[in-house]
Amino acid sequence: MAEKFDAQLVYLVPILASLLFGLGCAYLLLTQPVALVPVTPFSGETTSGLFGNAFYFVILVAIGATVFYFLLKYKSRKLITALIAVALTTASLLLSAIYLSAIFAYMPSLQFLLLPLIILITVIFDLAIFRFGSKARNAAVVLLGGGLGVFFGASIPFWSALLILVFLAVYDVFAVYYGPVGKIAESGLEQLQGLSYSFKDIQMGLGDLVFYSMLSGSMLFNFGILSYIISLIGVLSGSYLTFIMLEKRGIFPGLPFPILLGIVGGVLVSLVA
Repeated sequence: MAEKFDAQLVYLVPILASLLFGLGCAYLLLTQPVALVPVTPFSGETTSGLFGNAFYFVILVAIGATVFYFLLKYKSRKLITALIAVALTTASLLLSAIYLSAIFAYMPSLQFLLLPLIILITVIFDLAIFRFGSKARNAAVVLLGGGLGVFFGASIPFWSALLILVFLAVYDVFAVYYGPVGKIAESGLEQLQGLSYSFKDIQMGLGDLVFYSMLSGSMLFNFGILSYIISLIGVLSGSYLTFIMLEKRGIFPGLPFPILLGIVGGVLVSLVA
């Protein structure tokens, strides 16, 4: 973060681009449903299942952040790069398979191209992250955030998704001010190439984009386009409020304001629509 940061609407561009790319991915899943891999350990929407799924996600995020913090602390750059490469390559393969399968449902005679295209897109994605430079890497991260978030929004039952997002927003506050996320941010998110993006004077984590898109995607799948639009506006408004707080504090958690406004807006519209 630059020393003299000035909140401007232009900083919302990557977030909006990620959300709109996610909307395109969501459209594919709405028009051509495909089998999705379960990502939560509890399938039921019971109280224990809801809280179990929420704690599961928070624990995974906390473990991941802690591991990367210690790897950065002990300067294990090769291991960091290897872990990021495995995680992002796996995500690219999974998402390419899901969204290309939805596209090729319109062209069944061309199904033989599916596997080669999955591999090709994953190779291009990896090159964008690790070889093509910062602009290509930032674009790849923005698109990955939108596509992965929509995948989560489609895979996770609605109330589990909302509780997961609320828990993550609360954890984000702790992690930024008292936990590993803040320490990683202070040392520079650019050290985690592929897990963050930079745009002008700001750096944001991939996780923020993923969970913004997860929220708007979940609203779309469960309540329709109007809830999606209002939740998108809520996410963008919350993001701008976050930038304003960055002016004053230099570091601020990226989830609480966007998640709060996105949930409140989307749910309220679903109740009155």
